[in-house]
Amino acid sequence: MTHKSTNITSFFFFFGKVWSFHIVIMSQTDMKFCSSYFLVDPTKASILDLLLLLFFPNLTNTGSIDSPPDTLKSVRRTFATRWIIVLAVLVQKILMLLRKPFASIGRFLTYWPNLLTANGGFFKLILHVLTGKLVKPEESSATYVSFVGCTDRRVELDKNISVGTIEYKSMLSIMASKVSYENKSFITSVVKNTWKMDFVSYYDFYNAFQNRNLTQAFVFKASSTNPNLIVVSFRGTEPFDVDDWCTDLDISWYELKNVGKVHAGFSKALGLQKNGWPKEIIPLGHQYAYYTIRQKLRDMFAKNKNLKFILTGHSLGGALAALFPAVLAIHGEDELLDKLEGVYTFGQPRIGDEVFGEFMKEVVRKHGIEYERFVYNNDIVPRIPFDDKVLFSFKHYGTCNYFNSLYKGKVK
Repeated sequence: MTHKSTNITSFFFFFGKVWSFHIVIMSQTDMKFCSSYFLVDPTKASILDLLLLLFFPNLTNTGSIDSPPDTLKSVRRTFATRWIIVLAVLVQKILMLLRKPFASIGRFLTYWPNLLTANGGFFKLILHVLTGKLVKPEESSATYVSFVGCTDRRVELDKNISVGTIEYKSMLSIMASKVSYENKSFITSVVKNTWKMDFVSYYDFYNAFQNRNLTQAFVFKASSTNPNLIVVSFRGTEPFDVDDWCTDLDISWYELKNVGKVHAGFSKALGLQKNGWPKEIIPLGHQYAYYTIRQKLRDMFAKNKNLKFILTGHSLGGALAALFPAVLAIHGEDELLDKLEGVYTFGQPRIGDEVFGEFMKEVVRKHGIEYERFVYNNDIVPRIPFDDKVLFSFKHYGTCNYFNSLYKGKVK
């Protein structure tokens, strides 16, 4: 019995050490901007910590959880809540452990289709290898496509959808969301040469909490079909990017006064600062998604008062598109909100609680914004972050256009 107990203890100790990492310190954030918060750092939690939290919550060292005492009490009271925390953290830790293999698999599955295309197909590839004429694809070129692009190479807009139709903006948004996964050269070429529209900007935005660029977006003007429409498209969850998946699975939140609980990971990706959401910032060499795009829109509207804009994105990109007008509302940017015609998201994860949903419904109503959320069948992303009725309460709001496996749609 003693021997077995020693082995079990050694097992937990070993894995506790293996799974322990160190990155962002929670206290670096000034919490004065929010009325409450619940922040989970999976890099600080060992497997033993998770087991203790699940089965012996009163003995748990909550070093991986940063939250007011009252909130921590509710965590300890409810097994279902603790289970959601443990599951979310465990999945993130597994993903972090597989970061390099995931990235390698992604590069392999992306590079080889591009290699085949660059050489004109399989048989020509063999011929080029044998004759020493192998063409190696350039990852930054206008012909190099992402893994998403490899699975579906369509980039043309539907010629049957014209300006003024109900489907126009949502169909344009679908393609903008799809193309957002590509590199700058590819996006520029598609916008200019295929869509015959005006490419405005491509961005690689900084995340102040992870100290690197993690958020991408591009802006274009639909000049060939609607000269007064600007489209802002955020890149979504890349299939083999562990950071993107961990952001989707994060269950952390900030509760903002008169706004509700807002997802912490998406807020950080959009440009949250260490002191919250100040109306204006000094960038200090970095570009943050919300602040940079807002200024770009201000500059464009100053030159043309007739311009309007829409926001779009798939998966993580959809979350950022849906959160963008919320921050505009927090800052009282009524002029910009009045120019926002619609938000169109595809496979968007949850970004806030029911209070936040009510806040956004009022914003949408007040400014006449069309908000459309598209969901396909059993897609897991719109069903995360995980939800409970005690602590998290992440809920969707607004119109849901649901499509089953046969692509038959209905509005929920």
